Amino acid sequence: MSFKSLFQNILTKKSFLCIGLDSDIQKIPGYLNKYKHPVFEFNRMIVDATAPYTIAYKPNIAFYESRGKEGWHELELTVDYIRKNHPGIFLIADAKRGDIGNTSEMYAETFFKIFDFDAVTVSPYMGYDSIQPFFNYKNKWVIILALTSNKGSDDFQMLRTGKSETLFETVLKTSSTWGNKENTMYVVGATHANMLVLVREYVPDHFLLIPGVGAQGGSLEDVFEYGKNPNCGLIVNSSRAIIYAGTDKDFDQTAAQKASEIQGQMEKLLLHLPA
Repeated sequence: MSFKSLFQNILTKKSFLCIGLDSDIQKIPGYLNKYKHPVFEFNRMIVDATAPYTIAYKPNIAFYESRGKEGWHELELTVDYIRKNHPGIFLIADAKRGDIGNTSEMYAETFFKIFDFDAVTVSPYMGYDSIQPFFNYKNKWVIILALTSNKGSDDFQMLRTGKSETLFETVLKTSSTWGNKENTMYVVGATHANMLVLVREYVPDHFLLIPGVGAQGGSLEDVFEYGKNPNCGLIVNSSRAIIYAGTDKDFDQTAAQKASEIQGQMEKLLLHLPA
């Protein structure tokens, strides 16, 4: 998906919501276990109910690969279903891969060729040659971990380097020369909303993937205030707060209601973008 198409989807749906499909077989409604592929059925119902309110879905790969071949198959079924029934949705593989050489090439092939995701999250810790293979795919996106929302992010990301900048600033400054706003995004946690002004000094035009709104307590209004750019520039993810909002047989409609509420908040915020 191109930068232009992604922005147009935001304007059309009046939303910059991404729904994380962190679909845990231990948490889905028990009656779904009667199906051959219960996690896929859960995902299908969530997607059908929430698609009007979101521009993206983000399966967390750990919840699928932890279940072996069945989990991988249900991930494939999920991606194929969204592609067929909800074209135009941006699909993110939340895989956080990071390696070098032919290993990185295989990761890129897995998520961009075999599964046909639009984007994949990657760790930049091993440097440019660990990221470069992902740039070989046209109209695909690399989403680089920059400033994450977990407590342990302070262990390394906030360390001062010899140039007096923090490590996450060095990551932003260096990696911004590897790609461009058409193929590179950054993960910045919503719990660091006050840092978004600094992030925008390094990557003013790039999209930012923002986790941490919802169950983790991040503020949507603060994220928009400090992180927006003229093209919105934000994809805000909510996972558990939406997909597990309900536990009964109408869980999908409860999820839709929650997604609709967030989309409504986003629609009001988008009115503040330049015309």
